[in-house]
Amino acid sequence: MSAENFRFYIKVRTALNIQARIIHDELNLVYGDQAPSLRTVERWSKLFRDGREEIEDEARSGRPITETTFENIERIRFLIDDDPYLTIEELEY
Repeated sequence: MSAENFRFYIKVRTALNIQARIIHDELNLVYGDQAPSLRTVERWSKLFRDGREEIEDEARSGRPITETTFENIERIRFLIDDDPYLTIEELEY
């Protein structure tokens, strides 16, 4: 499940006045180790109670904008096929 899906669940359950601890327990029961931490659930629940509507991360300066697409994956695959000794730094450039 993606972070945005978890946040949407937290948003809906918070709107129903469900406590963050219960929301966390529900997510942990279904998703185990992949569920967000209690602290994360509490933080997002508070943001939604305080009026936040968006479930997406806010843009942060210095954070690289990347996108995983079929074309990007194929481009990397071709580069590695041509030279299997490329470093991650070389692939990022």
